Amino acid sequence: MANLTFTLASGRKLGVTALGDSMAERIVVFCHPAPGSSVFDPDPDASSTRNVHILSFDRPGYGSSDPLPAGTWPSITQAADDIAEYLRSMNRDESGMGVNRPKTIGIAGWSAGGRIALAFAARHPDIADRVAIIGTPAPNDAVEWIDPQLQAMSDHLATLEPDAALAQLSGMLQPQADAVNAADQEADVPLDLLGASPVDDAALARPGARDRLGRMLKDAFRQGPGGVAADILSYTARPWGFDLADIAAKTLIVNGQADPLAGNAHASWYQKAIPDARVEMMPGAGHLVVIPAWERVLSHLAPGTSKG
Repeated sequence: MANLTFTLASGRKLGVTALGDSMAERIVVFCHPAPGSSVFDPDPDASSTRNVHILSFDRPGYGSSDPLPAGTWPSITQAADDIAEYLRSMNRDESGMGVNRPKTIGIAGWSAGGRIALAFAARHPDIADRVAIIGTPAPNDAVEWIDPQLQAMSDHLATLEPDAALAQLSGMLQPQADAVNAADQEADVPLDLLGASPVDDAALARPGARDRLGRMLKDAFRQGPGGVAADILSYTARPWGFDLADIAAKTLIVNGQADPLAGNAHASWYQKAIPDARVEMMPGAGHLVVIPAWERVLSHLAPGTSKG
C-alpha cells in the first residue's frame, strides 16, 4: 500500500507512494492506470539510475485514498487537482524547512493515468514543464476504441445520479475484484485487466514485472471495485473537463506499435491536439509499453539527472 497519506483541504485522505531520492531536486509524478494504484514502479532499475524523487498518488477509491463524497461525480480534473494540492502543500512545508526545490515538475501517466497527467498540465501550467503519456487512448468520439455496447451503457449511466451510476458500475465490475483477490500469488493476478496481450510477453519477462503489476492490482481492489468504476465514469460518462490546447509543457507521447488498445491512431490524434508534442512508437510493444519505455520517459521528464 501507499507509504504515506495526505489529508486534502476537503478532508479526504490521499494515498501517496514516494520512490527514489527524497531530497533530489527534480520531482517526477507518475499517474497509474485503471485499475491501478500508486505502488507500481514500471522499472525500478531505470528509476534508480536517475537523481529524481518519484511520487505517485492513489486516485479516489483505490489503494489508500478515500472515495469521493456521496453525490459527487468522479472527474479527471479532480484527480489532477488533488495532486496539485499535495505538491503545493509539500512546497510550502519544505520552504519552511529551508528546502527549496525547483517549482516545476515532470508528470507521466500510463493508459488512463495519461489523462490525469494531461489535465494536470493544462490546469496547472505553473507546476508542470514536461509531460509524458504512455499508451493512453484518445477520446472515443475521436478514435473509436470502446465497444459500442459499453459506450451505450456509459451513456445510460450518465443520466443517473452519481451514486446510482457508481453503484451500478461497481456491481458490474465486482467479478474483476473477485478474480484479483482470489489469486494466491501476485504473479498469478490476471493481467488482461490492464490490456495485456501476447505481444507483452517480452515486457512481462523482465525481472519482477509480473509481481509488480500483480501487487498494484491487489492494492487497486483493496477497497473493492469503486476506484476503477469511478475512473471509467470520469472519462466515458462525463466530459473530460479540460482543453488539450492549454498544455504548454513539452509533451512526449509513447505508444506501442502493437498495442490493441492505443496504437498509432491514438498517438497521432494527441500529437495534433497538443501544441508542443512529439510521438515515439515502440516496435513490438503492446499496452504494457510503460515497462520497456520507462527509461525513455524518465529521460524526457528529468533531463540531465542520470547518475551514470
